[in-house]
Amino acid sequence: MINHVVEVGRLTKKPELKFTANGTKYTQFSIAVQRNFKNKDGEYEADFINCLMWRTAAENFVKFTDKGSLVGIEGRIQTRSYEKDGKAVYITEVVAEGFSLLESKKTVESRNNQPVFSSNEAEQIEFSEDDLPF
Repeated sequence: MINHVVEVGRLTKKPELKFTANGTKYTQFSIAVQRNFKNKDGEYEADFINCLMWRTAAENFVKFTDKGSLVGIEGRIQTRSYEKDGKAVYITEVVAEGFSLLESKKTVESRNNQPVFSSNEAEQIEFSEDDLPF
């Protein structure tokens, strides 16, 4: 079976380095991926892809990226679930196993205060570090 994903998009906000209860580094972030066709109003829309990255890759990703950074993400689709208020919550995300920086930091900084996309951002997933199955 093949489970391989490659996405190119812009970060919707500055990623933050977090730690699990046992000290493993990770970051969660969302990238906006512009669709390659226009909607009925003649505008491009974007999909907002939730991603998860671990360990040294996460540390470097946080260090070298900012809101609006154009990045390439390579990884796999993962689904997981947890209970919240007695109900099962299911999450689908890309577990990023590698990344590429696709523009200079100077370019990102010069554009930092401008909106990335005009469409609405996807709702962020809320969970505590204790909910992670790792």
